Amino acid sequence: MWLLLPALLTLHVAVCFLLVLIVLMQLPRSEGLGAAFGGAVTENIFGAQTTHVLARFTVWFGVAFFALTLLLAVAYSRKNSAKASKVQQELLNAPLPITAPAASGPPAAEAALAAPAPSPATVPSATPAPAAP
Repeated sequence: MWLLLPALLTLHVAVCFLLVLIVLMQLPRSEGLGAAFGGAVTENIFGAQTTHVLARFTVWFGVAFFALTLLLAVAYSRKNSAKASKVQQELLNAPLPITAPAASGPPAAEAALAAPAPSPATVPSATPAPAAP
């Protein structure tokens, strides 16, 4: 495992570099940056179908880039999970707390509004305060 990560990372950097070069070598429709690298030279090397060859290489190197990125992400996450401390391992292995489900009855505010208002006959009257002498 210790040799896999540097090898994948080196391959990833090489694929990135080649992908950038291939994209820059392509002749755009408006003759932009591709003409700066000598579009005639690439046609002499690869032939008249240069755009098709470079487009295929771009697709293949793009797929390789994303695959290597995914592999590196998985490899680094496994490397970091293996180095977890005892506290981190306990937190990862701890069961999740179970919470009680919410009550199925109406909320308190709705229950108070739904309850009938007490009639004046049932409300005890306040006793008058004694008069001062």
